Amino acid sequence: MPSKLEPWHTLHSELVFDHRWYQLRRDHVRLPGGQELDDYFVSVRPHVVLTFPLTADNQVVFVRQYKHAAGQILLELPGGVVDAHETSVPGAAARELLEETGYAPPLPPEPLLDVYDNPTKDTNQLSFFLARDVRPVAAQHLDPTENIEVVLVPLAEVEGLVLRGDIRVSGSVALCLLALRRLGA
Repeated sequence: MPSKLEPWHTLHSELVFDHRWYQLRRDHVRLPGGQELDDYFVSVRPHVVLTFPLTADNQVVFVRQYKHAAGQILLELPGGVVDAHETSVPGAAARELLEETGYAPPLPPEPLLDVYDNPTKDTNQLSFFLARDVRPVAAQHLDPTENIEVVLVPLAEVEGLVLRGDIRVSGSVALCLLALRRLGA
């Protein structure tokens, strides 16, 4: 069935805050009905990768770390931003997995789905991957602001962690459920 929806038209954009970690854009837009908004703010954010890493003995490699905006220590899947110089999104997923956990897969991570994190206010996409037969190959290589604990969880326990709310970061929740479905678990 064809849609009668129309996109908004951007009349003017300006970058009102430009920092290496965060950019904020102010758009002047015209809605399909003719109404104009001159102060629609959009966070310009980079592409993000998130990986469901599974060991040969069916352990899922999670990370636990403090997240300042939430003010909590949270359990989630490893991931991060695709660096500007990277040309391979699966390569970025493998790099982030290795840096945060020291684990690596023998083959490139398998793409599962690309989603938008918050399409109302953020520009970035989030790419979900499944990495099979990961194993520890190196020490963690963390950024100075990262303090990450690696946590192995039996595959059979992951769904329960999600349903009980022990895993509460939205991308990790979605990827866990997608990966479990792909794995038939």
